[in-house]
Amino acid sequence: MGIRRLGRPTGYNFPVGLNLTGGGPTSVDYLVVAGGGGGAGTLETVGAGAGGAGGLLTGSGFSVTTETSYSITVGASGPGGTGYNSRGSNGSNSIFSTITSIGGGGGGTYAPLFQGNSGGSGGGSSWPAAFGGAGTPGQGNSGGKNPGGVPSCQGAGGGGGSSGNGSDGVPSGGSDGGAGGPGTASPYSGSPVTYAGGGGGGGGAGNNPLFGSGGSASGGGGTGGTASPGGAPGSNGSDNTGGGGGGASGSRSPYTTLSGGNGGKGIVIIRYAGAQAAGGGTYSSSGGNSIHTFTGDGTFRSNSATFSIN
Repeated sequence: MGIRRLGRPTGYNFPVGLNLTGGGPTSVDYLVVAGGGGGAGTLETVGAGAGGAGGLLTGSGFSVTTETSYSITVGASGPGGTGYNSRGSNGSNSIFSTITSIGGGGGGTYAPLFQGNSGGSGGGSSWPAAFGGAGTPGQGNSGGKNPGGVPSCQGAGGGGGSSGNGSDGVPSGGSDGGAGGPGTASPYSGSPVTYAGGGGGGGGAGNNPLFGSGGSASGGGGTGGTASPGGAPGSNGSDNTGGGGGGASGSRSPYTTLSGGNGGKGIVIIRYAGAQAAGGGTYSSSGGNSIHTFTGDGTFRSNSATFSIN
């Protein structure tokens, strides 16, 4: 029996190829901010150094592959110092794919732990430091220092920020702590938000009736404790900004143990043009862009492509 050949229906066309449609983004913008460093605690007349901001990295045109998962790590805050002359701890790193932002440096306290730690931005230093903690190039800046001289009249250095160094403490009887370094504004969340500001240094109590104030801070950094006879703790950096914690201010006899502020937790934001075509984090949209915000660890994944026969 031979092979029977069937005719094709009138108007029918055999498939000639595949169309690739509906794929996810292959290029994204990113903002990766690490956790801020903690401010130092103190039990002396000397002000304590502030925490440095978490490192900040941002960019556009970063290549991603569809159907590929990218792990996201959001850096934890560095705890403030809580015990007798206790240094602040560094914040933790934030990571997206090959991009790693370094945690902020903890603030220094009274000798021998006076030096601020290095980090994304460096922590502020206390008496008798000659310089603040170093920042990571391209991510942050150095912390401020205690100006030296008579320790009982000195404020401590502010923490470094992503857009500038922390200020030095004031070398006069006013004993103000140094201001935290400025942060960096980014529109990636859908509205301008300033991230990674350094904490303010703690004021020194001094042995006179003049009392200074803790340094101010920008970009989510905590303010330093205001100098007073009883001293004051530093305030916390705001979470999901990577701000540094404020340093504690000094107290006069009888001395009081005072804590530094905690750094702020970090954040990772990924955005791309058009409607949602990827998963992970908290989704939002603004100005024609899709935005994925991570305030905790997670996974970003660009959607797979859809195939159709023509």
